[in-house]
Amino acid sequence: MLLASCSSYKSVPYLQNHEVVNQFDEALPLYDAKIMPKDLLTITVNATDPQVAAPFNLTVQSSLNAARSTSLSQQPTLQQYLVNNEGTIDFPVLGRLQVGGLTKNQAEDLIREKLADYLREVPIVTVRMANYKISVLGEVANPKVHTLTEEKINIFEALALSGDLTLFGKRDNVKLIRENADGTKELVSLNLNDANIVHSPYYNLQQNDIL
Repeated sequence: MLLASCSSYKSVPYLQNHEVVNQFDEALPLYDAKIMPKDLLTITVNATDPQVAAPFNLTVQSSLNAARSTSLSQQPTLQQYLVNNEGTIDFPVLGRLQVGGLTKNQAEDLIREKLADYLREVPIVTVRMANYKISVLGEVANPKVHTLTEEKINIFEALALSGDLTLFGKRDNVKLIRENADGTKELVSLNLNDANIVHSPYYNLQQNDIL
């Protein structure tokens, strides 16, 4: 029983050979999420004169139940832009923009460049992903779909959101399902006992990943 207990415990701790991380010499780039088909984007353009930027900030009317009242109040919210399968969106005045495969910063630079023909000043352009989500299933305390606001999450943060793996979870054989921008799918096995996982291209999760 003692031998079985010791053997089982060895498969529980994460990142067991942690020294390999500190000895890793190669500088890895910071993760930056890329825009993919079916992403929902909110895009705001700010200028010194709000009226000048107004044509580029579409809003829609949303009905909200007023607190303790049966009446409905109309409140404007920012228009969301759906990235189609070709990676494009239809943006007011500027027309169709190719944003698929770009990071948020690259998309902001693209829109800022296009706006140069319409605005005398350099505007502040902010692009956010409104539907950045990942799913965590299997032997975790709370399997669910997580919708995120920070647009960056790694494997261990995702597990923490779901209450971590149970003792029955196979930490050396965690499956990740990923759909790429071109529609191809990947199914990979990850060993969370091995500290080299932090250098893996799958360490940071992409939107719509299933763990």
